[in-house]
Amino acid sequence: MRRVSILCILLSAACASAPPAPAPAAPTGPTFEQKMASILRLEDQRVLRDPAPPIPPAPPVVVPPRRGQAPVAAPPVPPPPDLVRMLGDDEARIRRRAALAIGHVGLKEGVPPLVAMLTSETDPEVRQMAAFALGLLGDKAARDPLVTALADPSPLVQGSAAEALGLVAEPTAADPIARMLSSILQSGVLAQPPGDEDDMKRDTAAAAFRLGVYALVRLNAYATLASVVLDESGQPRVRWWPVAFALQRLEDKRALPALLTLAKDAHPYTRAFAVKGLAALKDPSALPTLMPLLTSGERSVLIETIRALGKIGDPSTAEPLLKFIRDASIDPHVRLEAVSALGGLRGGVAALPGANDMLLDLLTDPGPAIRAAALRSIATMDPENFVTILSALDPDPHWNVRAALAAVLGTLPPEIGLPRLKAMLTDSDQRVIPSVLEALVKMKAPDAAQVMLDHLKADDPVVRASAATGLGELKPANGPPALADAYRLAQRDAMYTARAAALAALAKYGAAAALPVLNSALTDKDWTLRVRAAGLIKQLDPNGIGGDIDASIRPAPTTFPPEVYQAPRLVSPPVSTQVYLDTDRGSIQIELAVIDAPLTVENFITLARRGYFNGLGVHRVVPDFVIQDGDPRGDGEGGPGYTIRDEFNERPYLRGTVGMALDPWPDTGGSQWFITHSPQPHLDAKYTVFGRVISGMEIVDQIQQWDVIRRVRVWDGQTMTSGGR
Repeated sequence: MRRVSILCILLSAACASAPPAPAPAAPTGPTFEQKMASILRLEDQRVLRDPAPPIPPAPPVVVPPRRGQAPVAAPPVPPPPDLVRMLGDDEARIRRRAALAIGHVGLKEGVPPLVAMLTSETDPEVRQMAAFALGLLGDKAARDPLVTALADPSPLVQGSAAEALGLVAEPTAADPIARMLSSILQSGVLAQPPGDEDDMKRDTAAAAFRLGVYALVRLNAYATLASVVLDESGQPRVRWWPVAFALQRLEDKRALPALLTLAKDAHPYTRAFAVKGLAALKDPSALPTLMPLLTSGERSVLIETIRALGKIGDPSTAEPLLKFIRDASIDPHVRLEAVSALGGLRGGVAALPGANDMLLDLLTDPGPAIRAAALRSIATMDPENFVTILSALDPDPHWNVRAALAAVLGTLPPEIGLPRLKAMLTDSDQRVIPSVLEALVKMKAPDAAQVMLDHLKADDPVVRASAATGLGELKPANGPPALADAYRLAQRDAMYTARAAALAALAKYGAAAALPVLNSALTDKDWTLRVRAAGLIKQLDPNGIGGDIDASIRPAPTTFPPEVYQAPRLVSPPVSTQVYLDTDRGSIQIELAVIDAPLTVENFITLARRGYFNGLGVHRVVPDFVIQDGDPRGDGEGGPGYTIRDEFNERPYLRGTVGMALDPWPDTGGSQWFITHSPQPHLDAKYTVFGRVISGMEIVDQIQQWDVIRRVRVWDGQTMTSGGR
């Protein structure tokens, strides 16, 4: 026992003489994950910073020292999260992400700090994002710094600066962009067109050239573009599909020789875009080039060729088109395009023997899309007998075909189309009525204004929206008070459609009639209505007499609970979440872009796990463009009852890209999404990319309108889940 006691005394003495253990280091500031969470939240609220604390912080608390230690002051309270301050963060990835967030927020206050970053930042990836974000802001004050950045040592920055100038839409930037493009051409890097694997890249000279070409398209600068990409004889210096895209997009007749050459190129994208350009020019001299392409094994080229024949309208092409229609084994999308193209041929029934009978047979085809296309073509070819033909038919069982009929009737003389349109106002499916209202307005029916006023009180919000739009076109004297009432009535709606249409229609009456309601809409419960109202006020009051509207509508009400912004799956995702779309034609596997569009992905996954998409029909299919789904109404107007913010990013729209559908103004996404059949550069930085198809593009190609998404399964790296209704 004594030995033990002595040992204890010795140990105690030793402990007393040892230096005290160091206190744990105080945290030096927020972690990467905390900063990312703040960035996500601020950009979702569309604000640059949290407000300052309402009262000064309390003095630092002094922590009582341990024996032998000096007093330690508690770390100061960190300042509120601020995106502009984060541009000076020690970590380049935080600076880069903060720059993008400032672009998403959309306030002009973000321009000066982004310009400063563009001109002083040492990391080219951060400079590049500053340029991209300036493009998203779209402020012409950024023009000169962006032009300077066209000469940046990094092609990554050069390309993004050019892209940004296109988004800013400053016409005087066209010549500096052209000089950058010419310099790249002279370097010889495009002596051979880049391979398809380079289409995703942004850090090469070829990528800078591609983005510069797209920018000139957005600037509508055909002459400037032609001076770079065409030689003195009008032939392309570079045979590359982005050049073909640019020439077709601008629809300038001077591009005809180059488009004829590019239509014979070996690459299918180049041929398809060139053919699309020839279609826009509608020049019959293109027929000798187009006709051999009807035997093309490339689906996109064949589809664009058939469309071109319909737009050029030469009756000599009728027989090849009829062959596609007769062939039961043909791709259904090709057959559909042939039916539509027939309606564009000149000469009517007399010049197209056999065409009318075939189209009449198609009015009983099993496919609603074919029946609708046949209706449109018959009305164009034989308008005098169209209603007589209809009188022998029962109303089509599919609402979409009846809606197509209404649109066709609106193109006919009033004495022919009006009686039948009036009868269609009582259609049992409310999704037909908007097309009827639109046709009555187009026809300028004598009582169209009263019909619109009556339908402003309809139960269906999309019908009310169509009625409001019609009043904005017709502008009867008693329209403004009715539209103001319609806006207030629509406050009960979960969806914003009717309120937005009422605001747009009021704006057509001018400032005096519209501003009282527009100003009240700046506090609408839905952020997208605030954005819409602010935009309309700026159109009516361009000098900004009403004050800082952009600041007044913020912060945006958010869809997500606060804890979502801090979720590791968003701020530091361990895996790329994947989803599987199960259809009757097969499964489509999509890799979601959680890093580039975290909240869009979160919204999509949440809806999928809820079973929201299960059983929804693919309501829109445009061959060689997109398939679109996610609308419970099926008419392109439905959604989940809320909106999410845009997360525009640098991912390009290539074949198999998954994007979020929008109305024609920002932050209107919700549940409708699309997959592109082929590259669509005009969508870049205009629609949020949130995924890409990694397996099953052959299924995407087969999807027809009204095919059903049976189930959506989500794989998060550990478990597979799917929602059920």
